[in-house]
Amino acid sequence: MAITDIRAFSHLTEDDIVALANEFDAIRRDVENSRGPRDARYIHSVIRAQRVLEVVGRCALFGSRRRSRWIIGTAALSLAKIIENMELGHNVMHGQWDWMNDPEIHSTSWEWDQTGPSEHWKRAHNYAHHTYTNIVGMDEDVGFGILRMTRDEKWRPRNLAQPIANIVLALTFEWGIALHDLSAKKELEGVPPTQWNSGPNKEFAAKAGRQVVKDLVFFPALTGPAWRSTLSANLTANVIRNIWAYLVIFCGHFPDGAEKFTTEHYENETRGEWYLRQLLGSANISGGRAMDFLTGNLSYQIEHHLFPDLPSNRYPEIAARVRALCGKYDLPYTTGSLARQYWLALRTIHKLALPDRFLKATADDAPETSSERKFDRWRPDAPVVVTEASTGRRRGLLTALRVHAEHAVAERRRRRGESGRRRASATV
Repeated sequence: MAITDIRAFSHLTEDDIVALANEFDAIRRDVENSRGPRDARYIHSVIRAQRVLEVVGRCALFGSRRRSRWIIGTAALSLAKIIENMELGHNVMHGQWDWMNDPEIHSTSWEWDQTGPSEHWKRAHNYAHHTYTNIVGMDEDVGFGILRMTRDEKWRPRNLAQPIANIVLALTFEWGIALHDLSAKKELEGVPPTQWNSGPNKEFAAKAGRQVVKDLVFFPALTGPAWRSTLSANLTANVIRNIWAYLVIFCGHFPDGAEKFTTEHYENETRGEWYLRQLLGSANISGGRAMDFLTGNLSYQIEHHLFPDLPSNRYPEIAARVRALCGKYDLPYTTGSLARQYWLALRTIHKLALPDRFLKATADDAPETSSERKFDRWRPDAPVVVTEASTGRRRGLLTALRVHAEHAVAERRRRRGESGRRRASATV
C-alpha cells in the first residue's frame, strides 16, 4: 500500500522533520518579504505578451484561407491560450499575485479562458488537491477519477480501456477538468446527481456556453468568408492547449518517484510532514527557461506544491534552496526531461490497466507505488537514520533508495543464475 509512515519512509527523525519545516518556513518568509516591483513587472509583461499573441493570432486568421496565415494565426493563438492557462489563469487563481491588491490580477476576480468556471476549479484544485496531495481516496486528482495510477486502487474491468481513455482525456483536457471540478462542487454542496437545475450545473452551463459561442461562433463569424478556417484554427489551438496542459500535469504528478500516501498518514500529519509529502509526492521537468515559462513554471512542480501561493517567477530561486535542503537531509529531488517524465507516467497508465495478477511488483515496492515497507527486507533491524562515523554525512532516504536498487539488481541476477543452473542440471 501507499506510504503510511512518512517519517520511516523518509528516514528522518521527528526532530529532523521539525527542523526541515522551519527551513521551509524560512524560505516562505524570505520570498514574501522580498516581493516587489520586479515581480509586478514580470506578471504585467506576461499579460501584455499574452494579449499581443492573441491579437496577432486573431488578425492573421482574417486571411486564414491562405495556409501560411492559418499556420501563423493558429500558432500565435495556441501560445496565447497556453500562457493564459498556465502562467496566468492557474497561478493568478492560486493567489500568487493577491499581495499586489490589483483587482484585475486577483484570485477572486480572474476568470480563465477555459470551459469550467474558475470558482469550481479553485475549490477542487486549490483546496482539495493542494491539501490532500497524493492521498489515495482523498485527492481526486490521482487519475482524475478515470485512470488507475496506483496499485492501492482496486482494479476494475473498465481500467482495461484506460489507454484509450487517456488519449481522450489529453485531447479534451479542459472538459475533463471542468467536469471533474463540477462533480467536486456538487459533492461539496450535497447536490443529487439527478438534480439538473442545480446551481453548479447552471454555472457550468453558462461558462461552457460562453466558451463554445466564443470559439465556434463569434470569432469565426468575425472573419467572414474565412470562417471555416478560423473555426478549425480555434479548435486546433484548443486541442494544442489541452494536450500541453495535460502533459505538464501528468509529468509533475505521475512519473516514478512521485509517491502516494494513505489516509492513515494524514490523520496525524504535522506541518513538517505536510511539507515532506509535497516534496516526495511531486516531480519536476527539466528543460530551461523556455520550458519553465510555457509550463507556467509548473516545471517546478515540487516548489509549486510546497509554496502554491508564492509568485511563480520565484520558483527557480526557491528550487536552488530546496535542492540544497534535499542534499542536507539526503532526500531525493525527482526531476527529468519532459519526454522521460511522460514516458514513466504513460508506462504506469498502460501497466495498471491490467489486473494485479499480471503485475510483478507489489503495492509496497513498485516503480509508481511504494511504502516504507519496501526497505524491510534489506534492513529489518536498522535504525531509521544512519550517520557515517567517519564523515558525519547523513545516510537517509536517497541512500536507502540506492541501496535498495542495488539489492534488487543483485537479487534478480541471483535468481537468473539459479534458473540457469537448474536448466543446465535438467539438460544433463
